[in-house]
Amino acid sequence: MSAAPKRCGWCGTDPLYIRYHDEEWGKPVHDDKVLFEFLILEGAQAGLSWITILRRRESYRAAFADFDVQKVAAFTEEDAARLMNDTGIIRNKLKVNSAIKNAQLFITIQKEFGSFSNYIRGFLPDQQPVVNHFKSLGEVPAKTAISDAISSDMKKRGFKFFGTTICYAHMQATGMVNDHIEGCIAR
Repeated sequence: MSAAPKRCGWCGTDPLYIRYHDEEWGKPVHDDKVLFEFLILEGAQAGLSWITILRRRESYRAAFADFDVQKVAAFTEEDAARLMNDTGIIRNKLKVNSAIKNAQLFITIQKEFGSFSNYIRGFLPDQQPVVNHFKSLGEVPAKTAISDAISSDMKKRGFKFFGTTICYAHMQATGMVNDHIEGCIAR
């Protein structure tokens, strides 16, 4: 009998989590639509487990106009009220309102830097992903100097629900940093 493939321990045995780990997490993303999707999802995740949000991802996609930043930025108070009644998403008024405001700020960054990807990757050394060589999950940090810098800059720009820990999770999810442990099949 062959041994099961080695994966980062955080994904456990849930098939949805395993698929996310194997196919998405840590893969470099340059597409602003995907970066915006993770901005919304990571903000929604604050204080909750990632699997909670991952299980609601399709509901978020439907509720937030397929993560079309222009449409979300134009959401009205009526849209916010609709979202607060949507049982498929986390119905937290601060998170809902921040998603709309963050969409507006995301567009401002796109105009200033040409894309959100250009902006956020500008914090990386030579705009290249940071590749870590951790042997266990216990070595993986919750934040770094880079996530501190990005989070601080975004906070100054008015972003909400994007503190340094959420920022680092965003960096991991979008491949700005590769934190797959040594020997992981998705590394």
